[in-house]
Amino acid sequence: MLILCASIVIPFSSVKAADPAKGKAIFQQNCASCHSVHKKLTGPALAGVEDRWPDKKLLHQWIHNSASVLASGDKYANDLFNQYNKTAMTAFPALTNEEIDDILEYVKVETQKGPTGPASPAAGAAAEGADKGSDNSLLFGIVTLILAVVALILMQINSNLNKLAGDKEGVATPEPVPFYKNKAYIALGILVLFMVGGYFTINGAIGLGRQKDYMPEQPIFYSHKVHAGINQINCLYCHAGAEKSKTAMIPSENICMNCHKAIKDYSGPELFNAEGKKIDGTAEIAKLYDYVGWDPEAGKYTKPGRPIEWTKIHNLPDHVYFNHSQHVVAGQVQCQTCHGAITEMDEVHQFSDLSMGWCINCHRTTKVQFADNNYYSIFEKLHQDIKDKKIDSVTVEMVGGTECQKCHY
Repeated sequence: MLILCASIVIPFSSVKAADPAKGKAIFQQNCASCHSVHKKLTGPALAGVEDRWPDKKLLHQWIHNSASVLASGDKYANDLFNQYNKTAMTAFPALTNEEIDDILEYVKVETQKGPTGPASPAAGAAAEGADKGSDNSLLFGIVTLILAVVALILMQINSNLNKLAGDKEGVATPEPVPFYKNKAYIALGILVLFMVGGYFTINGAIGLGRQKDYMPEQPIFYSHKVHAGINQINCLYCHAGAEKSKTAMIPSENICMNCHKAIKDYSGPELFNAEGKKIDGTAEIAKLYDYVGWDPEAGKYTKPGRPIEWTKIHNLPDHVYFNHSQHVVAGQVQCQTCHGAITEMDEVHQFSDLSMGWCINCHRTTKVQFADNNYYSIFEKLHQDIKDKKIDSVTVEMVGGTECQKCHY
């Protein structure tokens, strides 16, 4: 009986549970430009998608390569293809079955929630305040200082009590030295001040040039929450360079005008800046028209355009090399890993520290997409170690991700 139970439990215990949080990031990166959970866009709404497919393996195959499923003659797939004017679904061969399951789990969670509106600015501010309030370092420092003062006072009281006890017993006791003249106390105080001053000096020097939480005011109020979140525009539609070059690219005004030649008025949820001031979305679209020289009434460009002087938010030192395409394509890193919940930001701020320590820690703990990835085909020994089951995964550090010359040369 025990063997039977073990044979039943072990296979189930080895199944990895799908992660809706990871699924959300992958969905927003790959699927959101064509699909929504609750409404039809370019493709069908995904709520209940697993129930509509006769076989989950077939659904995996459809996402990897829809053409192969259509060629097999599957009725549901061909009906779906014809329903959407024979528009083929983009193939995603790089997605693993586990990543697809994460997406499906995210879809289930969102389906259960039902269609909901965006969170209010107050709710976002409260959540952000709660996160910031979790850092009790200052409180601990104040408590430590108070306890140190109390200890010094108790030591002085103890010295005075010893003198009184000695006088009562007739034992000559020298007058206690006031704490401000006591060389031991003075030396201890200097040492403490040196340590505290050194700590803050070193931390201040380490932080030079960093700008975590930096949120400059931009010439046009552009809400990533509205564009990438509510309207679910894929990040790569605007930042096409992220998977093709070193830089993610600031999108040109032409990309904005692809939509805003038709969208002249803002009709989404109310917008607020970081100070809580209400923003007129339609007026911000008018600013875009002024920059590009577009006359919405005439429906044509009537004057020369000028560049929008966006303020750069994420900056790295000149001696640091960072390649977006290497991380996005080879590393399969999601935008949110470094940029935070970008789909929930009205005004973008620098989410991550972007320090050397932050990058190194990521490289030490992040597992690369090693299997079926041509970028890592040269690491024959690691491939052999996986086959021999000496290791079960490969981190960025194992393929040289912590070597100095990788980022500094």
